[in-house]
Amino acid sequence: MSMSDPLGDMLTRIRNGQAARKAVVSSPSSRLRANVLEVLKREGYIRDYSAVEIRKGLSELQIELKYHDGAPVISEIKRVSTPGRRVYRGIKDLGRVYNGLGIAIVSTPQGVLSDNEARTANVGGEVLCQVF
Repeated sequence: MSMSDPLGDMLTRIRNGQAARKAVVSSPSSRLRANVLEVLKREGYIRDYSAVEIRKGLSELQIELKYHDGAPVISEIKRVSTPGRRVYRGIKDLGRVYNGLGIAIVSTPQGVLSDNEARTANVGGEVLCQVF
């Protein structure tokens, strides 16, 4: 059975893994998922991630979750743009998440960036998710 929202599935796996205090969660691999994980790693929300080849032509991402004093670093992670409702924002309309304490991950023509990086590069795009 095909998945209708692969990115939403990965975010749910991260959310459920942190609720269960897992050290590592896995998710099927794709370029978009890897780019989102790269932004989460750059911003300090996850420790690391790696692509592991299960068999020829099939790989998955191993995501190392991050905790601070026993509590998950990510307290909220939610999908903004869904397959049924795409959300696009220009640079002027891109608001701050929790008054700058969180980030929004944006898919821009220059790649997948955090909202701060998008403001610096002066580009807007599709708002994929918000993390706090």
